[in-house]
Amino acid sequence: MFNCHVCHAEESHTEYVKEIFEIDGQFHLVENIPTTVCSRCGEEIFSSQTTEAIRVMLHNKPKPLRAIAIEIFADRPAI
Repeated sequence: MFNCHVCHAEESHTEYVKEIFEIDGQFHLVENIPTTVCSRCGEEIFSSQTTEAIRVMLHNKPKPLRAIAIEIFADRPAI
């Protein structure tokens, strides 16, 4: 049974999202991550199995499907 830890709604649905992870100063984009999304507030929750699968994948340094360039912005200068 789903219960959102943000708004306490009980309704959710599954979506496939993409997230950027930073490991040792390098950015990694992971696509098609299954996540449970709160139907009321949109909070995304990854299962522990999904989180562990992403951790193992990124730390085993597999060959990526493709590489992209990304632009990086900050709302304040770096220190």
